[in-house]
Amino acid sequence: MKQDLGGDGDFVTDDLPSDEFFESGSGDNPISTKEATDRSNVTQKAIEAILLVSSDPVTSKSIASVLAVSETDVIAEMGHIARFYRSSGRGFELAKIAGGYQLRTSGELGGILERYLNEQLAPRLSGAALEVLAIVAYKQPVSRAQVSAIRGVNSDGVMKMLQARGYLRIIGRDRGPGQAILYGTTQLFLERLGIDSVADLPPLSDFVPSAEVLEAIEASLKEDG
Repeated sequence: MKQDLGGDGDFVTDDLPSDEFFESGSGDNPISTKEATDRSNVTQKAIEAILLVSSDPVTSKSIASVLAVSETDVIAEMGHIARFYRSSGRGFELAKIAGGYQLRTSGELGGILERYLNEQLAPRLSGAALEVLAIVAYKQPVSRAQVSAIRGVNSDGVMKMLQARGYLRIIGRDRGPGQAILYGTTQLFLERLGIDSVADLPPLSDFVPSAEVLEAIEASLKEDG
C-alpha cells in the first residue's frame, strides 16, 4: 500500500465514475438480487486482494482480465469500494494514479506519516538508496527498469522504500511499449537537500559517460521496453 505524504498525487476518489454510473447497472443479463450481491462481494474481495499485493497502480483492464469479468463491472465495484472507504472513515483510500488504481493512505494523514517515516524509522539512507535517489533526480522521469539498468542491479526494493519514505513519487507512464510507470523526486527530497528545484543540483558533466555511451544506454533501454 502506498503512503501519501501530501500534495504529490492528483487522485482522489472523486476521479472515479459518479454514483449514478454505478447504480445504473448494465441490465443485459438480469439475475437475482442475492446472486448479484454474492458475485459483487467476491469481485470486491478479489479486487482488494490484487490491489494490496501490487506495488504499482493496476489498470481496470488488467483486473478484469484476471477475474474474467467486464471492465465496466470492475470500475463499478471499485466505485463501491471507494465510497465504502470514504464513508467508514478509514485511514486509507482507493486512488486513481497514472492510469491505474492503487490503495494508499489517506491524504489527511500525510503529516503524521511523514513524522513516523522520517523520525521513527531509521532516518539515514543507505548507499544504495542515495545512489538510486541521485539517478532519479538527474534522470527523471525514469522507470524502475531504467534505474536498475543504470545501476546494474535490481532496484525495485530500494525504490519502494524511497517512495514509502516520501522521496520518490509516480509522475506518469512511458508512452512506449509496456507503458512503464515513471518516477520523479518529491518536494520532501528538495527540502532535505535545501534546494528550490532539481535545476539547483550540481552539474554532472565531469562524472557522466560520454555522449556515445549515453546514446548506447538509451538505445538499449528502448529495446528492453
